[in-house]
Amino acid sequence: MTSTLERLAGKVALITGAGSGMGATAAELFAREGATVVAADISDTGERTADAINRAGGESLFIKADVAEESDVEAMIAAAVDRYGKLDVLYNNAGVGPPEDAAIHELPVDVWDRVMNINVRGMYLCCRFGVKAMLQGDKSRDASIINTASIAGLVGNSTLPSTAYTVSKGAVMALTKQVAVSYAAEGIRCNAVCPGPILTPILEPFFAEPGVRERFEQRIPLGRMGQPEDVANLALFLASSESSFITGALIVIDGGVTST
Repeated sequence: MTSTLERLAGKVALITGAGSGMGATAAELFAREGATVVAADISDTGERTADAINRAGGESLFIKADVAEESDVEAMIAAAVDRYGKLDVLYNNAGVGPPEDAAIHELPVDVWDRVMNINVRGMYLCCRFGVKAMLQGDKSRDASIINTASIAGLVGNSTLPSTAYTVSKGAVMALTKQVAVSYAAEGIRCNAVCPGPILTPILEPFFAEPGVRERFEQRIPLGRMGQPEDVANLALFLASSESSFITGALIVIDGGVTST
């Protein structure tokens, strides 16, 4: 389960939301690049990701966890460190964008709360316990936290009026910058990937509506939807030592949408 470069050789990486989409793709890519991968997910689908890595000759552990639950996150990080002795990379990929999200005057409070609990509280908890684990490591460390934000947090979303999702991703961006400046001197970097339209399960319910996918594609200068591999490759760069002078960055990967 190796590449010619092994850009993450010797690193232990924990990826949340690893059961499908960008998380599963990143988990398998990180493993091919030499990382030991802890695949975390609220669903048992994360076990399929870990099994696929192990069958291919890599090393992976599945942990079932709800990132919105403090006890789950604390146990998840502890299990990773207990098993592998350290944590070098934390990819906070878990998140939701439910179809019930709406313009603010139509947005149910329970939908707002669910999105904030997972996308913001969950990110906070993972960073909180992840940083604690990273601080226990080697003082010469180059540890990396990667948070999944979205271009929606930069420009709003006119195609889908998803208020809670948009606000939550703006909060992720602010959290990323604060963590970055707080722990730079400790050798812990923190950056956010900001995807545009990516073909993942989170968009499938929206694409069931006639014309929605076409509206998305018409806004993309590169003329295609993004693939999970596109985002995984960016996350790999941020996880590796190749990005050792990058922290606090919000990196857009959207096919040119925000440039129009």
